[in-house]
Order: sequence, then C-alpha cells, then structure tokens
Amino acid sequence: GALLVNERIDREELCGALSPCSLSFEIVVENPLELYSGTVEIQDINDNDPVFPSSQARLEISESVAAGARFPLESAQDPDVGINSLQTYQLSANPNFALDVQTRVDGSKYAELVLEKELDREEQRELNLVLTALDGGSPPRSAHVQIHIDVVDANDNAPVFNQSTYKASVRENTPSGTLVARISAYDLDDGPNGDIVYSFSSHTPAKVRELFALDSATGELRVKGQLDYEETKLYEIYLQAKDKGAVPGVAHCKVLVEVVDVNDNAPEVTVTSVYSPVPEDAAPGTVVALLSVTDLDSHDNGLVNYVNDNAPKSSQDSYDVYVLENNMPGIPILNVSATDPDLGRNAHLSYTLLQGDPTFGHLFSINRENGTLYLLTSLDHEEQMEFNMMVQVQDGGFPPLATNVSVSVFVTDLNDNAPMVLYPHPNTTATYTDVVAPGTPAGHMVTKVVAVDADAGYNAWISYTLLQATDPSLFSVGLHSGEIFTARQLREDDAPEHTLVILLKDHGEPVLSTSATISISVAEMVKEVLTDLTDVAPANDPRRHVTFYLILAVILVSAAFFITMLSVGIFKCYKWRQSKELYNSSRSTTYRTPGPFHHIDAVRSGFTPPSFYHQVYLTTDSRQSDLLCKKPFTSSPLGSRQGTIRNGEPGLYHQIVGTASRLPTPAE
Repeated sequence: GALLVNERIDREELCGALSPCSLSFEIVVENPLELYSGTVEIQDINDNDPVFPSSQARLEISESVAAGARFPLESAQDPDVGINSLQTYQLSANPNFALDVQTRVDGSKYAELVLEKELDREEQRELNLVLTALDGGSPPRSAHVQIHIDVVDANDNAPVFNQSTYKASVRENTPSGTLVARISAYDLDDGPNGDIVYSFSSHTPAKVRELFALDSATGELRVKGQLDYEETKLYEIYLQAKDKGAVPGVAHCKVLVEVVDVNDNAPEVTVTSVYSPVPEDAAPGTVVALLSVTDLDSHDNGLVNYVNDNAPKSSQDSYDVYVLENNMPGIPILNVSATDPDLGRNAHLSYTLLQGDPTFGHLFSINRENGTLYLLTSLDHEEQMEFNMMVQVQDGGFPPLATNVSVSVFVTDLNDNAPMVLYPHPNTTATYTDVVAPGTPAGHMVTKVVAVDADAGYNAWISYTLLQATDPSLFSVGLHSGEIFTARQLREDDAPEHTLVILLKDHGEPVLSTSATISISVAEMVKEVLTDLTDVAPANDPRRHVTFYLILAVILVSAAFFITMLSVGIFKCYKWRQSKELYNSSRSTTYRTPGPFHHIDAVRSGFTPPSFYHQVYLTTDSRQSDLLCKKPFTSSPLGSRQGTIRNGEPGLYHQIVGTASRLPTPAE
C-alpha cells in the first residue's frame, strides 16, 4: 500500500501559479469492495529567481511634475508560490525618489516610484537608479534592473482619467472583438500636448496583453483571446494615457475585469471499475461498475444531473411564410412545431422569439406554450419585403437544452398603389406644351408620358391608352411605352392646338388608374408657340391704351345696368310677397299655414335639426304646380348656399308659404 514517487516532481510545471498544488487519485480495495480517494499536495521550494522583463528601464519625467507623482515600474515575475514568490522591491538610495510596493488582488507585488522632491533639469539632467526584486526564500533570491531617468521639459498638464478604477464583467465564451470597457481621459493642453494615446502600463503581465486589446485612440478595451473562467476569474489590467507632447504627460488607471462562468464544459463520465462477466446467478444489487462524473464549471453550471440528454427537435430547420400586405393586425401566421423525446419537465417546451432586431418585438409575437407566431401590425410590401428572425425552442431541463429555428416572413404585394405620373408633372401650374411641325409624317414620336408604380410585379405593369383627344385620328400612344406618335401625316387644316388625355392603368386586381394631360402645338418653330401662349401686344403700339379704356368702360356700364335691374326685381318681389301675406290673413284660419312662430317652435322642439329645415312654395293652383323644396344648408368658406330639388323629403317639417284653393288629397 505504499505510494511512491515515480519521477522528479516540478511543481511549477504541474500547477503553474495555482496554490495549493495537488494531485488526486483513487484506490479500489477488494474483498470487501471499497473505494478510497486520496490527494498528494506538492509543496514549493525556492528554486526560481525573480526575473525582470528587461535588464534596463528608461523613464522620461518632466521637471514640472509635482512631488507625490507616482510612476509604475517593470514588475518582476517569480514562478514560485507562497513565501518563495516575489515579496518586495528595494530601490538604491537617491535624494528624489522613494519606492512604494503595492499588492494586487491576487497577492502579487508591484512597485511604483514616488517623487518626494521635485526635479530640476538645470541642476541634474538624468538619474540612474537600481531596482532590486526579492523573494521570501531562505536565503532570498533576487533580480536587478537599471532605471535610467531623463529629466526634460514637458507640457504643463498631464492627462487625467475620469475615474481611477473601472469595473467590467464578461462571459468566458465572449467572442474576440467584444467591447469590455471604454476608458476616458482628458488633457487641458492644446495641439499635440492635448492628444491622448492609450496603452498598457509597463507592469501589465504578458498574458493579459494576449487576452485583451486596447485601442490607442479611443480607449476601447476589447477581448482579443479566449477567456476561461476555470483558469482565471478576475483580471486586473493597468492602463495609461499619454499625451503627444515633447515630454508626454502620463495618467494611470486600473480596469478590473470579472470573468463570468458559462456552461461550456460538458460533464465527464469516468468508469472507475468494471466487473465482467456477470454471473447469471448474481443477486440483485450486485455492483457491476463504478462511475464518477465531474464538471469543470462552477456553481450551478458544475452541478451534474443524470437526466435531459435530448435537445428539442423541430420538424423543420427553417420556415418560409408568405403574408399579404395590409393584413389585419393580430393574425396567426405560423405554428412552429418541435418535439423532445425526454420525459416530464425535460420534455416541456417553451418558444421564444430571439430579438435580433429591436423593431421585431413591435411587429411579431410568439405564444410561449404552443409556438404560434402572431403578426401584431399591418405590413407594407413597399416599406419592407422580408423579415428574418430566430425562434428558440427550449426544454424545461436543468440545465435546459435549446434548438434554434430560422423563420423568414415574406410580404407579398397587393395592388394598393396607383400609377404616378412623373412627366408631365401633375402637381404644378406650369403648362407643358410639346411642338410638332406641320406636315410631320405618321409614326413620328412627339413626346412621352413617364410614370412609375410603387407596387411590384404584375401590379406595377403600366399600360397607356388615349382616353380623350382634340382629334382622335391624329395621335396614338404606345400601350406599354407611353410614347405619343403621330397616327397620320399632319395636314394644313388640322387644328393648331391639341389636348390629349392619357389613361394610365396597372394590371393589378382591382385595376388602379390615373390620367395625364398633354398639350401639343402645331407650329414651324417654338417662337410661334410662345407668341400664341403669351399674347403680348407690341410695345410700340400707341393704340393699346385706348383699347383698354374702351373695354373697361363697356364693362362698367354693363355692370351698372345689371345691378339696377337686379335691384328693381328684388323690390318688386318684396312688394308681391307683402300683398300675398295681406291676402292670406283675410282668409279662413282653417286653411291658414303656420307662421314664423310655429316654424321656430317646430325647430326648437327637436322635430328636426335646423340644418334640415325646408321651405315649400305653392301657387294658388297647387294641383298643377311642382313641389319645390330647399336643400339643407351647408357651410362653405363663401357662406351658406341653398339649392332646390323637385321633390319633398319625408319626415321633415315644411313651412307652407302661399294659399291653396282647397286641401290637397293624399295622392296630391
């Protein structure tokens, strides 16, 4: 039962910086069968010297730096652990600097120069110091580095970080290029003295530089290598900001990056012992094999549960769904189907819509229990024709297993856009006049109607037809091109001006259409057309003012005559109505019509709204007259308007103005 060393043991090779360093083993004892676990701890001895990255270090320090300024120095590395690891630093005697030894979170040491007395470049241009690193062995081992300090003039202001310590957390499976943190510093100087360059501090370990990358211009710290929670749980990264002055000002900060564990390690099953063959008369409960399961993850990710070994499986890896645009909101468009061969909770499936695009949450929703995908709003083919998303199907196991299914939703086009005319422009007051010369032969292209349709496919196919023309036999239009040609040769007796109305229709269902109006002038040159359109009188014609005043005089006389005749007619009508009202008042009250008082009562008592009040005018011989009713009042910017119709509307109160020789019959 003795446990022997089989070969020379190197603790640093086996465990590196991990402490304690232990090796585990298992022992099986038979008759009776028992299983024992054991651990051998490898203890460290001081067999390694501290080592600096380089034998010399050079610093440039401005004479304007105030006392108390700190300057990080190159850190030494010692692969030993515990008391045998690097314990302290020592600095050679000098009048300006002292040494401050700091301890990191992991217990390692690093040194910083602290300026106790301000430097004077005129008194001393450079300093040479010796930094010694000592471990805690007995006797201690050491390493030395020469520090050369140049005292030079520098700009007045050094960069300043907005905080001295940054904290961030990142998952261990984070891909390369992922942003971890963004450090920021400012410098009050101008020009190059104010431009800041970010970099790793000198005592940042090489392993950290392999795992993280720092953008020198933006200060963005990103993942560069593969992080592993099982290897390192926390990284302490020291960064610095320098300006571009002749003597750069430097500021330092620290970034603490916590690595978050993910379930990236599958459980490992180890068969410790197998007893085979098994006798046919073995009693129930007889041990057949010994199994052990381990998981390198931590916390809940490292808990091992012997169930849920099947991920959900969808009937399809991807779905293509076609939806008509202008749909009703809230309709189901797809049912994602999946199964899981496990039992119980491990087979309970839930469906989730992964939010790759933030806008999808406002457009689509999925039922978590049955996988029905709903469309929450109305889609427009002209706005977006395709949506791609991912549906995750997850079981209820611990840890859960999931399967992703891609879904593509295609918005099919409806004919919901009429053709739009680009030329001639429909929304302008300018007149588009095309010119064709007399005698132009048949087949000559005069102009072209240009139009587009926002729809797609067959719905956007535009056809052009001649709807109306001054002379339908003179021009023709291309059915699909919109080009206007002469259908025959122009003759001298053809009209000089032609107006064409072109009908544009698409081929959708239902058909949508619009029209365009084209003006064509028959002239030898453009100057003749412009003369016809502008109708400008010659500037040297002395009779143009006389003609204008004659026309104005005729208009004024005609207007005065019209106003006079209109006033006389209104006065005559007023006198005639007064005589009628006097005549009606002398007749029997049995046949008298309601007066204005009754009209007001009828309107105000709610029998009919005032806007639907009608007046009816009858002649004395109403059996041969038509019933004239005023239309309801309607409001407009020019005031109230009334019209007459030649029939009455039932259910409306009517005021009778005039008299009748007898009561009308129901038929009348």
